[in-house]
Amino acid sequence: MVLGILLSLIAAAAQMSGGLLVLSNSAWPRKWEKELLALGAGFLLALVFLELIPESFILTNRNEYALLAMLAGFSALHLFEHILAGHMHFGEETHHEHALAGPSIFGAIGGLAIHAFFDGMAICAAAQVKSRIGILVFIAVLLHKVPEGLTVASVMRAGKSSDSASRLASFALPVATLIGALVVLVFVSINTELIGFLFAFSAGSSVYVGACDLIPEINRARGRAAPILVFLGMLLFWIGAHVLNNLAGL
Repeated sequence: MVLGILLSLIAAAAQMSGGLLVLSNSAWPRKWEKELLALGAGFLLALVFLELIPESFILTNRNEYALLAMLAGFSALHLFEHILAGHMHFGEETHHEHALAGPSIFGAIGGLAIHAFFDGMAICAAAQVKSRIGILVFIAVLLHKVPEGLTVASVMRAGKSSDSASRLASFALPVATLIGALVVLVFVSINTELIGFLFAFSAGSSVYVGACDLIPEINRARGRAAPILVFLGMLLFWIGAHVLNNLAGL
């Protein structure tokens, strides 16, 4: 329980730091945005297929229901982003400033906040199952938290919002991450088997983030560096998982 909250707090702080760096007029974080997204996408997708999905089958012992929970997680994020929030993807906000009227700004931030909520839920649910998996989920989330923070601050600036409003928006995403973690903690006290389904739900939402949000953004990058970094992210996950297995004596 403590580990899940601690990891969620660190992830939230990383997201906030990305926004504050943009507001401090620091240009260097943008240079690394695509690289972090590429590493994060590879790491996240490897995590889903090599850890989250197999573990959810073990926890629930009901494969067909676990698969339904995964589909629900994928569908829920798609529904919230494209129907309720009108989410705009990473980087797009700064390319079309004329489209950034009030509804567009709040829609983009709403979509990113939904991302953040599910990130917090995934970290905390994983940490409740095994500390090792919680750490791996945390690393996957952390790799795209800073770019998310950069994006939300850029959205506000492109929309000519004040610095105070931009800071509030940068704080909203970390708060959403912590709320997602707290939701999982509430469910843990009700039924431990439910954590298995939350785990499967997190796997589905993570597939959506990796395949539908991060990869398309990476595909818009020029050159070969970003695609190579996706595969390096997968390799990084494999190495990290084995190191943690050895440390845990598994």
